[in-house]
Amino acid sequence: MSWRWALARRVAALAAGTGGGGAAQAQRLLTTSSGAGAALLGRQQHLPLASQIRSKVVGCRGAAFVSSRWLHDAQYQVRQDGDSRSQEHRDPFELVADDLSLVADRLRSMVAAEVPKLASAAEYFFKVGAEGKKFRPTVLLLMASALRFPLPESAEGGVLSMLADKLRTPHLNIAEITEMIHVASLLHDDVLDDADTRRGVSSLNLVMGNKLSVLAGDFLLSRACVALAALGNTEVVSLMATAVEHLVTGETMQISTSREQRRSMEYYLQKTYYKTASLISNSCKAVAVLAGHTADVSMLAYEYGRNLGLAFQLIDDVLDFTGTSASLGKGSLSDIRHGIITAPILYAMEEFPQLHEVVDSGFDDPANVEIALDYLQKSRGIERTKELAREHANRAIKAIEALPDSDDEDVLTSRRALIDITERVITRTK
Repeated sequence: MSWRWALARRVAALAAGTGGGGAAQAQRLLTTSSGAGAALLGRQQHLPLASQIRSKVVGCRGAAFVSSRWLHDAQYQVRQDGDSRSQEHRDPFELVADDLSLVADRLRSMVAAEVPKLASAAEYFFKVGAEGKKFRPTVLLLMASALRFPLPESAEGGVLSMLADKLRTPHLNIAEITEMIHVASLLHDDVLDDADTRRGVSSLNLVMGNKLSVLAGDFLLSRACVALAALGNTEVVSLMATAVEHLVTGETMQISTSREQRRSMEYYLQKTYYKTASLISNSCKAVAVLAGHTADVSMLAYEYGRNLGLAFQLIDDVLDFTGTSASLGKGSLSDIRHGIITAPILYAMEEFPQLHEVVDSGFDDPANVEIALDYLQKSRGIERTKELAREHANRAIKAIEALPDSDDEDVLTSRRALIDITERVITRTK
């Protein structure tokens, strides 16, 4: 059992215990949790519990879903009145807006460097107006909430609030680490692709040059490594290191393909997993691991991230053909003009084998681009790519639905928000 979750169970029990000393003991245990508190847990003292309190462990090691009968009864009428909270569809980004703001502030402070120019470069995409929608941090913060256990309400709400803050911090760290790794990969990709824009603004390599852009990416990776080591969890370190390895592998697969590989949907999907889905899937799994969940629950979190990432990239590939430069923040047809073959063209090649010769000859000649687009328009390439994206989105939804049952409203709201994000991913236009 993770000591954090054992601590959570003990503090919850103390705070809800009968008599006047329970809350005070909870306060002492919380404030000494890093040292003496952990030792106190190990002694397994017999502590008073209110008769109304019940606990059950649901599919996770040490993560107890603790609730009180009186609290359940008090909330019952609210659920009966149309499930006003549970059925309310709230914007996923608004649900974690406070934590997102905190993550953004901490990211800007974490990239400070002794060399001002390097710090300015590293901070470039974390500035207000250029930081993007924080898609990955949002998913991770929602996942943390979707996997958490509820603590009972009590008069000593401050004690439980302090505990919640202690348990929340590692998940904020994962969101920050993931965003730093992601932005580092963007900086490196823009250099490799000779990109002019990113997130609707001028790319860093255009503004400050390739060398400083590469160094800024390296600096972000180093900062992410330091933050990762501070978590002190070897499994999480392994997960995030694997994601970084996959980013490099995916980029290498993209720039060094054989003729057969350029024609292969399997190769394309593997590359897409490495470049896009691995980071979010391993980060989601890291959140579950930090929460002390079982391997089964951790794998559900991983499967959600994997399928969400694949769906996201499939729609991105569609938008490269159907979107506009203004909405995408980059030139339309950028992939095919760079010789990158994606799902829509691969599906078109299945319908029109004569397109193989055009793809093999490359797209340095603008005439080949036009020929490929003509075949794509006549094919079901766009529709089939959207269908594949929908298939992966459905798999992501099933992963969330398979998570252990909970009657906690905040947990359910977060899970619905994760499902809502999958719908947004496959219906977006930019």
